[in-house]
Amino acid sequence: MTNTETIFTFIDEKAGKEQGNYLDGIISACESWLSGTETPNIKNDVTKEEIRRGLQLAILKGMKENSQPHHQMTPDAIGILVGYMASKLVQTKKDVTLLDPAAGTGNLLYTVMNAMEETANASAVEIDDLLVRLAAVSAELLEQPVRFYVQDGLRPLLVDPVDFVISDLPVGYYPDDDNALNFEMMPAEGHAYSHHLFIEQSMNHLKPGGFGLFITTVNLFESDQAELLQKYLKRHALIRAIIQLPDSLFKNVAHAKFILILQKPLENLAAKSAPDVLLAKVPDMMDKGLMSQFFRKIDNWIEEM
Repeated sequence: MTNTETIFTFIDEKAGKEQGNYLDGIISACESWLSGTETPNIKNDVTKEEIRRGLQLAILKGMKENSQPHHQMTPDAIGILVGYMASKLVQTKKDVTLLDPAAGTGNLLYTVMNAMEETANASAVEIDDLLVRLAAVSAELLEQPVRFYVQDGLRPLLVDPVDFVISDLPVGYYPDDDNALNFEMMPAEGHAYSHHLFIEQSMNHLKPGGFGLFITTVNLFESDQAELLQKYLKRHALIRAIIQLPDSLFKNVAHAKFILILQKPLENLAAKSAPDVLLAKVPDMMDKGLMSQFFRKIDNWIEEM
């Protein structure tokens, strides 16, 4: 078996023997591994990505058995794309700081951190205690430095400005109107969209020149509150790229998403005319030739920035 398969089998067998919730069993299995009480029979050259993928398989199984609408993981293919682009944008920068304001189990954040060659430190915000415990034990196994905040990601965050915000944005209405009044994108009537507010929260916590890489719904700029979003972005952000994801990644085309890359302006950037926006569509990810062309396009775009 591969290291990934061995890790999944170890966690799966341990979690299955635990009484109660399978996801809680995953945490117990990981804690046993960390303490050295019981460990998977893996090769010495195991990579962080192999560990992450083994954990991901077990967590996905647990989520299917304990189905909840907000317990969803970003597909690996999307995470790898975001990780590739983030690692290229880092270039030679050291001590990179990241934030995921809606981290879930941390799988997207760890995919990005694993893709970065330089040392990265992250802050992860998540309101669901079970998901935070899964994310925390995963971070320990991956030896990734992450600070966790168990709270609503749209409440005030005690997080210093970061170089990157990475997020698979929660989509829907935000129910806390009182808190939403603190945001520019609170509409005059009705509830604000949570994905709009997460973009605003993210831009507020970026350093000047920092990037936000967001996975979001394809109708982002077509909704009834799109005008609010467009006005906000015009004032506070540079749209760097809109990258459409393949429909094949989604069971329902209506739920298709794209990657939105924003940059917080530097003073000298703000004075210049708006840069050209990269508009691209990810090809069939099974076609190596087309994917190679796509990655060259991304590399050329970053070199020209």
